[in-house]
Amino acid sequence: MTAPVFEEFDPESDCDCPGCTHWRRVLPHSGTAGFGGHPAALGPAHALARAGRTPMALALAAATGTVLGAAGAVPAVAAAHAPQRPGAPAADDPGTPQGGTTPLHGPGGVPAKVKAPRTTRAEIIDRAREWVVAQVPYNMSAYWSDGYRQDCSGFVSMAWNLGTNEWTGSLDKYGVRVTKGDLQPGDMLLFHNPSDPEKGSHVVIFGGWTDYTQSHYIAYELTRPRARRQATPYAYWSNSDRYLGYRYKGLKPEQGTGGTGTGTGTPVTSPAATGYPGAAAFGPGADNAHVTRLGRMLVARGAGHFYTSGPGPRWSEADRRATRAFQQAQGWTGADADGLPGPTTWSYLVHGKGRDVRAASAGAPATPGLPAGGVASHGVPGYPGRAAFRPGADNDHVTRLGRQLVRKGFGTYYTRGPGPRWGEGDRRNVEAFQRAQGWRGGAADGYPGPETWRRLFTP
Repeated sequence: MTAPVFEEFDPESDCDCPGCTHWRRVLPHSGTAGFGGHPAALGPAHALARAGRTPMALALAAATGTVLGAAGAVPAVAAAHAPQRPGAPAADDPGTPQGGTTPLHGPGGVPAKVKAPRTTRAEIIDRAREWVVAQVPYNMSAYWSDGYRQDCSGFVSMAWNLGTNEWTGSLDKYGVRVTKGDLQPGDMLLFHNPSDPEKGSHVVIFGGWTDYTQSHYIAYELTRPRARRQATPYAYWSNSDRYLGYRYKGLKPEQGTGGTGTGTGTPVTSPAATGYPGAAAFGPGADNAHVTRLGRMLVARGAGHFYTSGPGPRWSEADRRATRAFQQAQGWTGADADGLPGPTTWSYLVHGKGRDVRAASAGAPATPGLPAGGVASHGVPGYPGRAAFRPGADNDHVTRLGRQLVRKGFGTYYTRGPGPRWGEGDRRNVEAFQRAQGWRGGAADGYPGPETWRRLFTP
């Protein structure tokens, strides 16, 4: 097996792939100009011969080549991960170079013959989650146990179950373009830089919006140092305007997604089994896939603003409040709007029936029945809506927010006392408070949502 190489351009002499990094260290005075080809693709003996080394060095290189061949043509001293590019923080801008199109690789490097079956959205997300849980390390020259290459395009090839390792220059042929408004879990966001694929090319799996503003989403991706699931600004941390959405052509419909609800709701992707999983699947202490699916359906129905991060398998207060908001949107009260999904609530969500949750906005209540700016039963002032805290905002809610930040010890960035006009000091103090809660990414953007507001004002 040979290491994947780029097919659209010849790397320059300062290529930073693991192989070139190794040979520049071993052969510091051997130039690559005039030799043709990629120095990392040359055998050790060949490279030493061109550098004018001795027969003894050639013999040693030949022995080294045996080790390299057993390791899959990767230099024995190469780092486990490709080197980080200067100025590109690993947490935000992966700058991941791409390997070429290759077959799957089974035991011993033997290409595996796999016929890629059609798949569902739930299966795509489940496969992506498996690599995140396994913390698969980024390495564009290595292949995971399932045969897929350990870089961003190999990750998406795996999630889409393509049966082959594609790269950013070929993944688009497996999908159809979708707009931002049409994105659903399991779609991909792709940026391919044809003029220089190493510069910024990247691809992620879209896991769903984190809130109703559609400013952040959950991205499943493989980037340095390992596979991750993280709230990410749309479309990405860098080159945001160059990412395009694609839906897998081999996607098969999941049961329960064809409902023709009679209300204003929109049918959404739901579990393969549409039957109600039982009351025991929800509530304090519950931790299962049904909770995740409930959260995703609630987000699609307008209840995303109750979540500070994407829905997950562990039942939380956000799930309860979002469920209650959906129930109240149907006009239900009392035990029928207790925040715990029963068979009727589940059926409405699965089949897209009933009314969507009305998103909080300026002057609108954050919780049905609570006047904006009023006081909830638990003593927390009513959340006034996101529009109250945006550039240009000038209102009493900003003043109230600032004073509470100072009381909580988060007034560091104020150059003078809090006032009614929203400023950078307000945003940075809110961000500091959010980070103190352990939030990162889009959950710590400096703009207070309902959960930030609740935690800030909770006695």
